[in-house]
Amino acid sequence: MIHIVGIGPGNPELLTAAGALLIQKADVLVGSKRQLGDIPPDNPAERKLLPSQLSELEAFLQERIGQEIVVLASGDPLMYGIGKWALERFPPEQLQIVPGISSIQYLCSRCGIAMNDLYITSSHGKQPDFGFLLAHPKVAMVTDSKIGPAEIAEEILQRKLRKTLIIGENLSYPEERLHRLKPEEVAARYDMNVVVILDEG
Repeated sequence: MIHIVGIGPGNPELLTAAGALLIQKADVLVGSKRQLGDIPPDNPAERKLLPSQLSELEAFLQERIGQEIVVLASGDPLMYGIGKWALERFPPEQLQIVPGISSIQYLCSRCGIAMNDLYITSSHGKQPDFGFLLAHPKVAMVTDSKIGPAEIAEEILQRKLRKTLIIGENLSYPEERLHRLKPEEVAARYDMNVVVILDEG
């Protein structure tokens, strides 16, 4: 059985009890170096570093399908994570998705932002349609190394819009930092981050 387990923003305290139990019982754990490093050293499971190519991961999972395999997913697997990829490749009887706390949920809770009317998107591997996005009064974006706070701020400034950016860096880690900035105040670079864009009230 393949279990895609959302481990939350990063702090092990935010891992759900269901996810922790599956990790304890796993034959094989698959994840990034950082993710595997957060697993207690006394866990006896075999550890497999997440391959750079997802085709390699698919082949590995097919080979081990009879074992209890846990693939560690940052945040929530179905919020711009590996969950969608897994659902498209494995039948329901071979796959279990275990939700986790997403980085967007975490940032909103830390900053007191209701999510009822929040438009959620990601810049991973694509060029966002900023004309469409910035027409929304409240947007959350999972960023990447190419499209981050500085690029979002530039798009806002080009359109002469009145917006506020909430930037969460290294969420749930000891080095976590939260920023509430106007576009012209945004720095060129931030560590691993999520951004919420709000109309100025």
